[in-house]
Amino acid sequence: MEQAENDKTGVMGQAPCDSQAALRQGLLDEIKRLKRFSNRGLWALSLFLLLSMLAWREFWFLPTPQAVIQALGAPPTPLMISLVLVLYTFSAIILSLSRMMAGLRHPSSFCHVGYLAGFYLFYYFAEALADNYWAVFGAGFTILCLESYRIWTFCSDQVGKRTEQLAFLDRNGRLPPEEDSPEL
Repeated sequence: MEQAENDKTGVMGQAPCDSQAALRQGLLDEIKRLKRFSNRGLWALSLFLLLSMLAWREFWFLPTPQAVIQALGAPPTPLMISLVLVLYTFSAIILSLSRMMAGLRHPSSFCHVGYLAGFYLFYYFAEALADNYWAVFGAGFTILCLESYRIWTFCSDQVGKRTEQLAFLDRNGRLPPEEDSPEL
């Protein structure tokens, strides 16, 4: 009988310790996830550089522009593609800067690679890739570097917050109280 009561006391005495260990492990897992996530922008930039190398070689594995034009019809003019590229570039930069200012977690780097691939392909099918390669490359490199920096700074900020929570947990045995952000 006494043994059963000692077992219950031991289990109940361990509950806060187990909870603290679970919180600690959760924070460590979140820090690890954020560190992995911070590299997302670099992976997108690497994929864009690979795409740019294929475009530099004029997409040797794709059908000729004439074959595609026969099948799908005439592509947009290079001037129209360039205007849309300028519009896209400024829109993407403004959107990325606004997300950075708001501190939003938005993993959008890979969709930019898809959009930029579309511009490379449109120029290729309009037979104007040689004249506009550097425009797409410059726009893409700028957008993806900005996105990479945005993701990296967001993750660094979050890792800092989680590290502070971890230190508070180690000192006090509990998480710090939630901070309410002041209304502006």
